[in-house]
Amino acid sequence: MSRTIQLTYDAHDPRRLGMFWREALHYAVDPPPGHEIGDPEETVAAWLDLLTSMGVPEEQHNAAFALVDPDGIGPRVFFQQVPEPKTAKNRLHLDLRAAPGLAGEERMEALEREGDRLVALGAVRVRRVEPDGAMDAGHIVMNDPEGNEFCLD
Repeated sequence: MSRTIQLTYDAHDPRRLGMFWREALHYAVDPPPGHEIGDPEETVAAWLDLLTSMGVPEEQHNAAFALVDPDGIGPRVFFQQVPEPKTAKNRLHLDLRAAPGLAGEERMEALEREGDRLVALGAVRVRRVEPDGAMDAGHIVMNDPEGNEFCLD
């Protein structure tokens, strides 16, 4: 029997990084108990209200943040605040499938459009890898706002 997974990111600013990945993945902010998936800003406000009502100090309100796939298919993504900065390359990274079914220049143009959208949200473009006609259909290597590597594939 297979198991479900959760992806967990160590982060300096969990909410900011989570909101970037919400847009990148087309996910939703995981709502607090008793709430349903809705507007992201309203969901964040509901979490802050709940934390305040529970007596959680304001300086801990950004200690964690989570996203869910609104279709219930993909894994939950959790962001936890850590004090240390990122210091090395990821040993695991996400490939965002931004051009399914496309090939050649049409594929690369779709990846470029998605790359431009993500740069506007705070990502950094690292490099473009051209299709080699054999094993690599082409991709774009990027970093999220905290320097975590990912690819547009």
